[in-house]
Amino acid sequence: MAEILARYWWVILIRGLAAIAFGIVAFVSPGITLVSLILVFGVFALVDGVFSLLAAFQGRGADGDWWLGVLRGVLGIGIAVLAFRNPAITALVFVFYIAAWALAGGILEIATAIRLRDVIEGEWLLGLAGAASIAFAGLLLWAPGAGALALLWWIGAWAIVTGALLVFESFLLRGLRREAAEAAAS
Repeated sequence: MAEILARYWWVILIRGLAAIAFGIVAFVSPGITLVSLILVFGVFALVDGVFSLLAAFQGRGADGDWWLGVLRGVLGIGIAVLAFRNPAITALVFVFYIAAWALAGGILEIATAIRLRDVIEGEWLLGLAGAASIAFAGLLLWAPGAGALALLWWIGAWAIVTGALLVFESFLLRGLRREAAEAAAS
């Protein structure tokens, strides 16, 4: 799994950058309507899901745990479809969609980090990103009736923190790829 992640480090980088961009939009445009937020979130979840699937299928022959990426990708795409199909849903239902997605994604990221703990350095960043997602889901479930602006800020903060951790992890994986290439050349 580490070899596949190192080879496709850029997929994690894109996921992280997409999360940061989404978080910035959430803070810069606080007047955004709930329907617009749902659609922007749907695009983010779709991009995240597609790139998770891409990484998983690229590694299916070499990695027995590739199904974790498939599960994360299908979950992201499924949440995106729900967001696109029902853009006029109530804020409460939207909160539960996001909480479920963040909770499941966080658990899968921690599971991946645990599987990689003996293989790569810095796996704790992926685990920390997963813990941030679980904490975010807990906040949403604790106060689902929070105002739209507070929800927007929670989503923005979570996306930026998680995105930054994924960007850092991608550069560590890129370094692992370089080390492997140098070792092979020696």
